[in-house]
Amino acid sequence: MTKLDTLGRSTFHHIAPQRGVKPTERELRWFKHMACHRPQSSQYLYELTRDTHRCKDTALRQMQKLRAGDFLRLPTQQRATEGAGFNPYIYDLKIAAEDHLYEAGELESTVRPTGHWWHSYATSCVTSSMDIAAARRGVAYIPAHQILAKRDASLAIKTNRWTLIPDQLFALNYGRSFRAFMLEVDRGTEPLRSIEQYAALIEQSGHQAHYGLKANMLILWVFQSQRRQDAFLDLLQAQSEKVQQSILSKTVRFEVLAKQPDASLFEQAWKRSGASSVSINS
Repeated sequence: MTKLDTLGRSTFHHIAPQRGVKPTERELRWFKHMACHRPQSSQYLYELTRDTHRCKDTALRQMQKLRAGDFLRLPTQQRATEGAGFNPYIYDLKIAAEDHLYEAGELESTVRPTGHWWHSYATSCVTSSMDIAAARRGVAYIPAHQILAKRDASLAIKTNRWTLIPDQLFALNYGRSFRAFMLEVDRGTEPLRSIEQYAALIEQSGHQAHYGLKANMLILWVFQSQRRQDAFLDLLQAQSEKVQQSILSKTVRFEVLAKQPDASLFEQAWKRSGASSVSINS
């Protein structure tokens, strides 16, 4: 296997180790963000700290330096896509980065998205996009582990009939009000059973009781196909008005979302069945 490219540069499969790499304050922000959301593309990390460091080339070099210093790794799953060599690198934390967070008093027991790698990565892109866009509006993103700690609750909600596990859980602090969200990222499977489970929870406010929340809770459903979203909205019409108003949906292009943050997830309205669209940015 060739270790370097024709210009003598590092490749996906090899980078020369570099000793003595010391993460900066900006890079500590990257580590904290990745610990919260998990794998992130270089474009997401750059956008996260663009408010204080505007040079993208410098950011990319620093990410490579952190990789050489054994703080970051490149998950191999990202190579399984067409044109992977032209896409931004997707990074994840290594043990040294988690150790650095621990030594800085910043390591927390976060909730990692579940499922196969690409689905969990899509989930991390949605929540990261929300986090970055909300911060620019002065809205604080509250991750799942902080919500679950209120009652030492599990992400999974169990009943006598089934167990429901959302793809992710988070809240937004607008300053004078809060909203909590359960997130589902469509995998291309039939959503009917999930709709029925969420409908039962909403009718009984079971999700708020399980997590110990007083804030309003909405269900966000993200699709990669407008046709599937429309079919989903049609299915929701059989549910009560309360359920229809509590479930919001949006279609995004995952091939774009995988490369760069999508501010529209926070800034633009979400669709509801049988009602007008609703914004979550304020």
